[in-house]
This record gives sequence, structure tokens and C-alpha cells, in this order.
Amino acid sequence: MDRLKDKVVVVTGAGSLDEGIGNGRAAAILFAREGASVVVNDLNETAARYTLDAIEQEGGHGVIHVGDLTDETAAEELIATAVQSFGKIDVLHNNVGIDGNGTVLETSVEYWDRVMRVNVRSMMLTSKFAVRAFLDQGHGGAITNIGSIAALRPHNLTSYSASKGAVIALTTAMAADHAGQGIRVNCILPGPVYTPHVSAKGMSDELRERRRQAAPLQIEGTGWDIAHAAVYLASEEARWVTGVILPVDGGVLLTSASR
Repeated sequence: MDRLKDKVVVVTGAGSLDEGIGNGRAAAILFAREGASVVVNDLNETAARYTLDAIEQEGGHGVIHVGDLTDETAAEELIATAVQSFGKIDVLHNNVGIDGNGTVLETSVEYWDRVMRVNVRSMMLTSKFAVRAFLDQGHGGAITNIGSIAALRPHNLTSYSASKGAVIALTTAMAADHAGQGIRVNCILPGPVYTPHVSAKGMSDELRERRRQAAPLQIEGTGWDIAHAAVYLASEEARWVTGVILPVDGGVLLTSASR
């Protein structure tokens, strides 16, 4: 398990509610299992600490960065933490994101701006400083952005869907802009994954089962499914892969929007 041996990976939003396994925590743990040193970022220090503890209990290495990545200084400090702690950065895994419910009729300007700030601005800022670090180091790197199938299959999530559509556009723009510098940029679109965040919203067993059945594979997705895709995109196995928008959704995008 050394697909990321000697790599330094930054994972944003790497905490999770309680002891559960969300997309960011799963990615951080799998990166470490594959030999990477991991910078664990979250707004909640306790959540970040739990993720790092899980990594260290398995013999992995990492450090914590606590900060709001919509702030330019915090985003710059995040990348600096990787370089100062481990001497470099090889991979940026942009996982930070929040929900955005409602139609345009129900969405206030303040709510819209907050969703865009967290879901898009944070990725732009962390990517800006990661790309600078890649160039300063004189070699390429990889960035993976976490979007959502809601960008392609929206339903009463207008601000969220729009923000995740922007993540797709940001991904392809950066992939085109920086391919000549050896920097790969890809995007994962998770489907209706069952995570502690979803559970905390009080999802009923009936709705959970309906979500599972909505996927043609009839399998409930977890954070580990998203993390396995992230490991591939971060590894040298994906050295010829950039600008890819990868749904990891059990086939949900194959079904109708009304199902």
C-alpha cells in the first residue's frame, strides 16, 4: 500500500461529525494508508484531531491545520503548513463544502453568497497557493476538487447546484491553464453518499432505503467510495488524467431526475 509513498497531501474539510467517516476523513485516512504525509484541515479542531488520531493509530503521519479557507490568509497558511512541515506539497484535495437548499425564490442574497464563498472561493484560494507552491518546487502536482452530481442532476438545491457547477468549471479551467506546467486537476462528483452529515440531518430509514434503491447498482455509497477514487486521481496511475469530471454515484446519473 504505497501508491502515494513519500507524497505530501493536503486535505481540506478532513474532519467529520463525531467519530463517523465522511468524505474528507475517509480520503485523509486512505492517503495516509498509501504512504502519504497528510495535512488535515478543518474548521473544527476536534474533528481534525480525530482524523489525525485515526491516521497515527495506523502508523501514518500528519499535522493539523485549523482555519476558514474562505479567508485568503488562512488558505495561504494551509499550503505553507505542508511545505514547512514536510518540505513540499504534491497533492491538494479540496473537500470543503456546505449545503444550499431551495429555489431562487427561497434563496436570499446572503445565503447565496455564503454557499458560493464556501464551495467555490475556498477552492480557488487553496488552489492558487498550491499551484504557486508546485511552481516554486519546480515540478508538477495534482489537485482534486469534490463537486456533486447535483451540478448535473439538480433538484431544489439551486445555490448548491450552481456552486458545484462552478467547481466543475474551475476544475476544467485550471486543468487547461496548468497542464503545461505538469499540474493535473480533476473533479469527483459524489452521488447520494451516506455520511455522518446526512445522518445528522435526521434522515429516516425509509428515505435512506429509497436513496439506495435510486442507484442502479443498488448499493449505498459511503465516504470510502469517494476516497478510493481520490487515491487513484492523486496517484501516478493517473499521470495521464486531467480535466476529468468523475461521477462516483452508483449509476444515479443514468436514471431520470424524477426517480
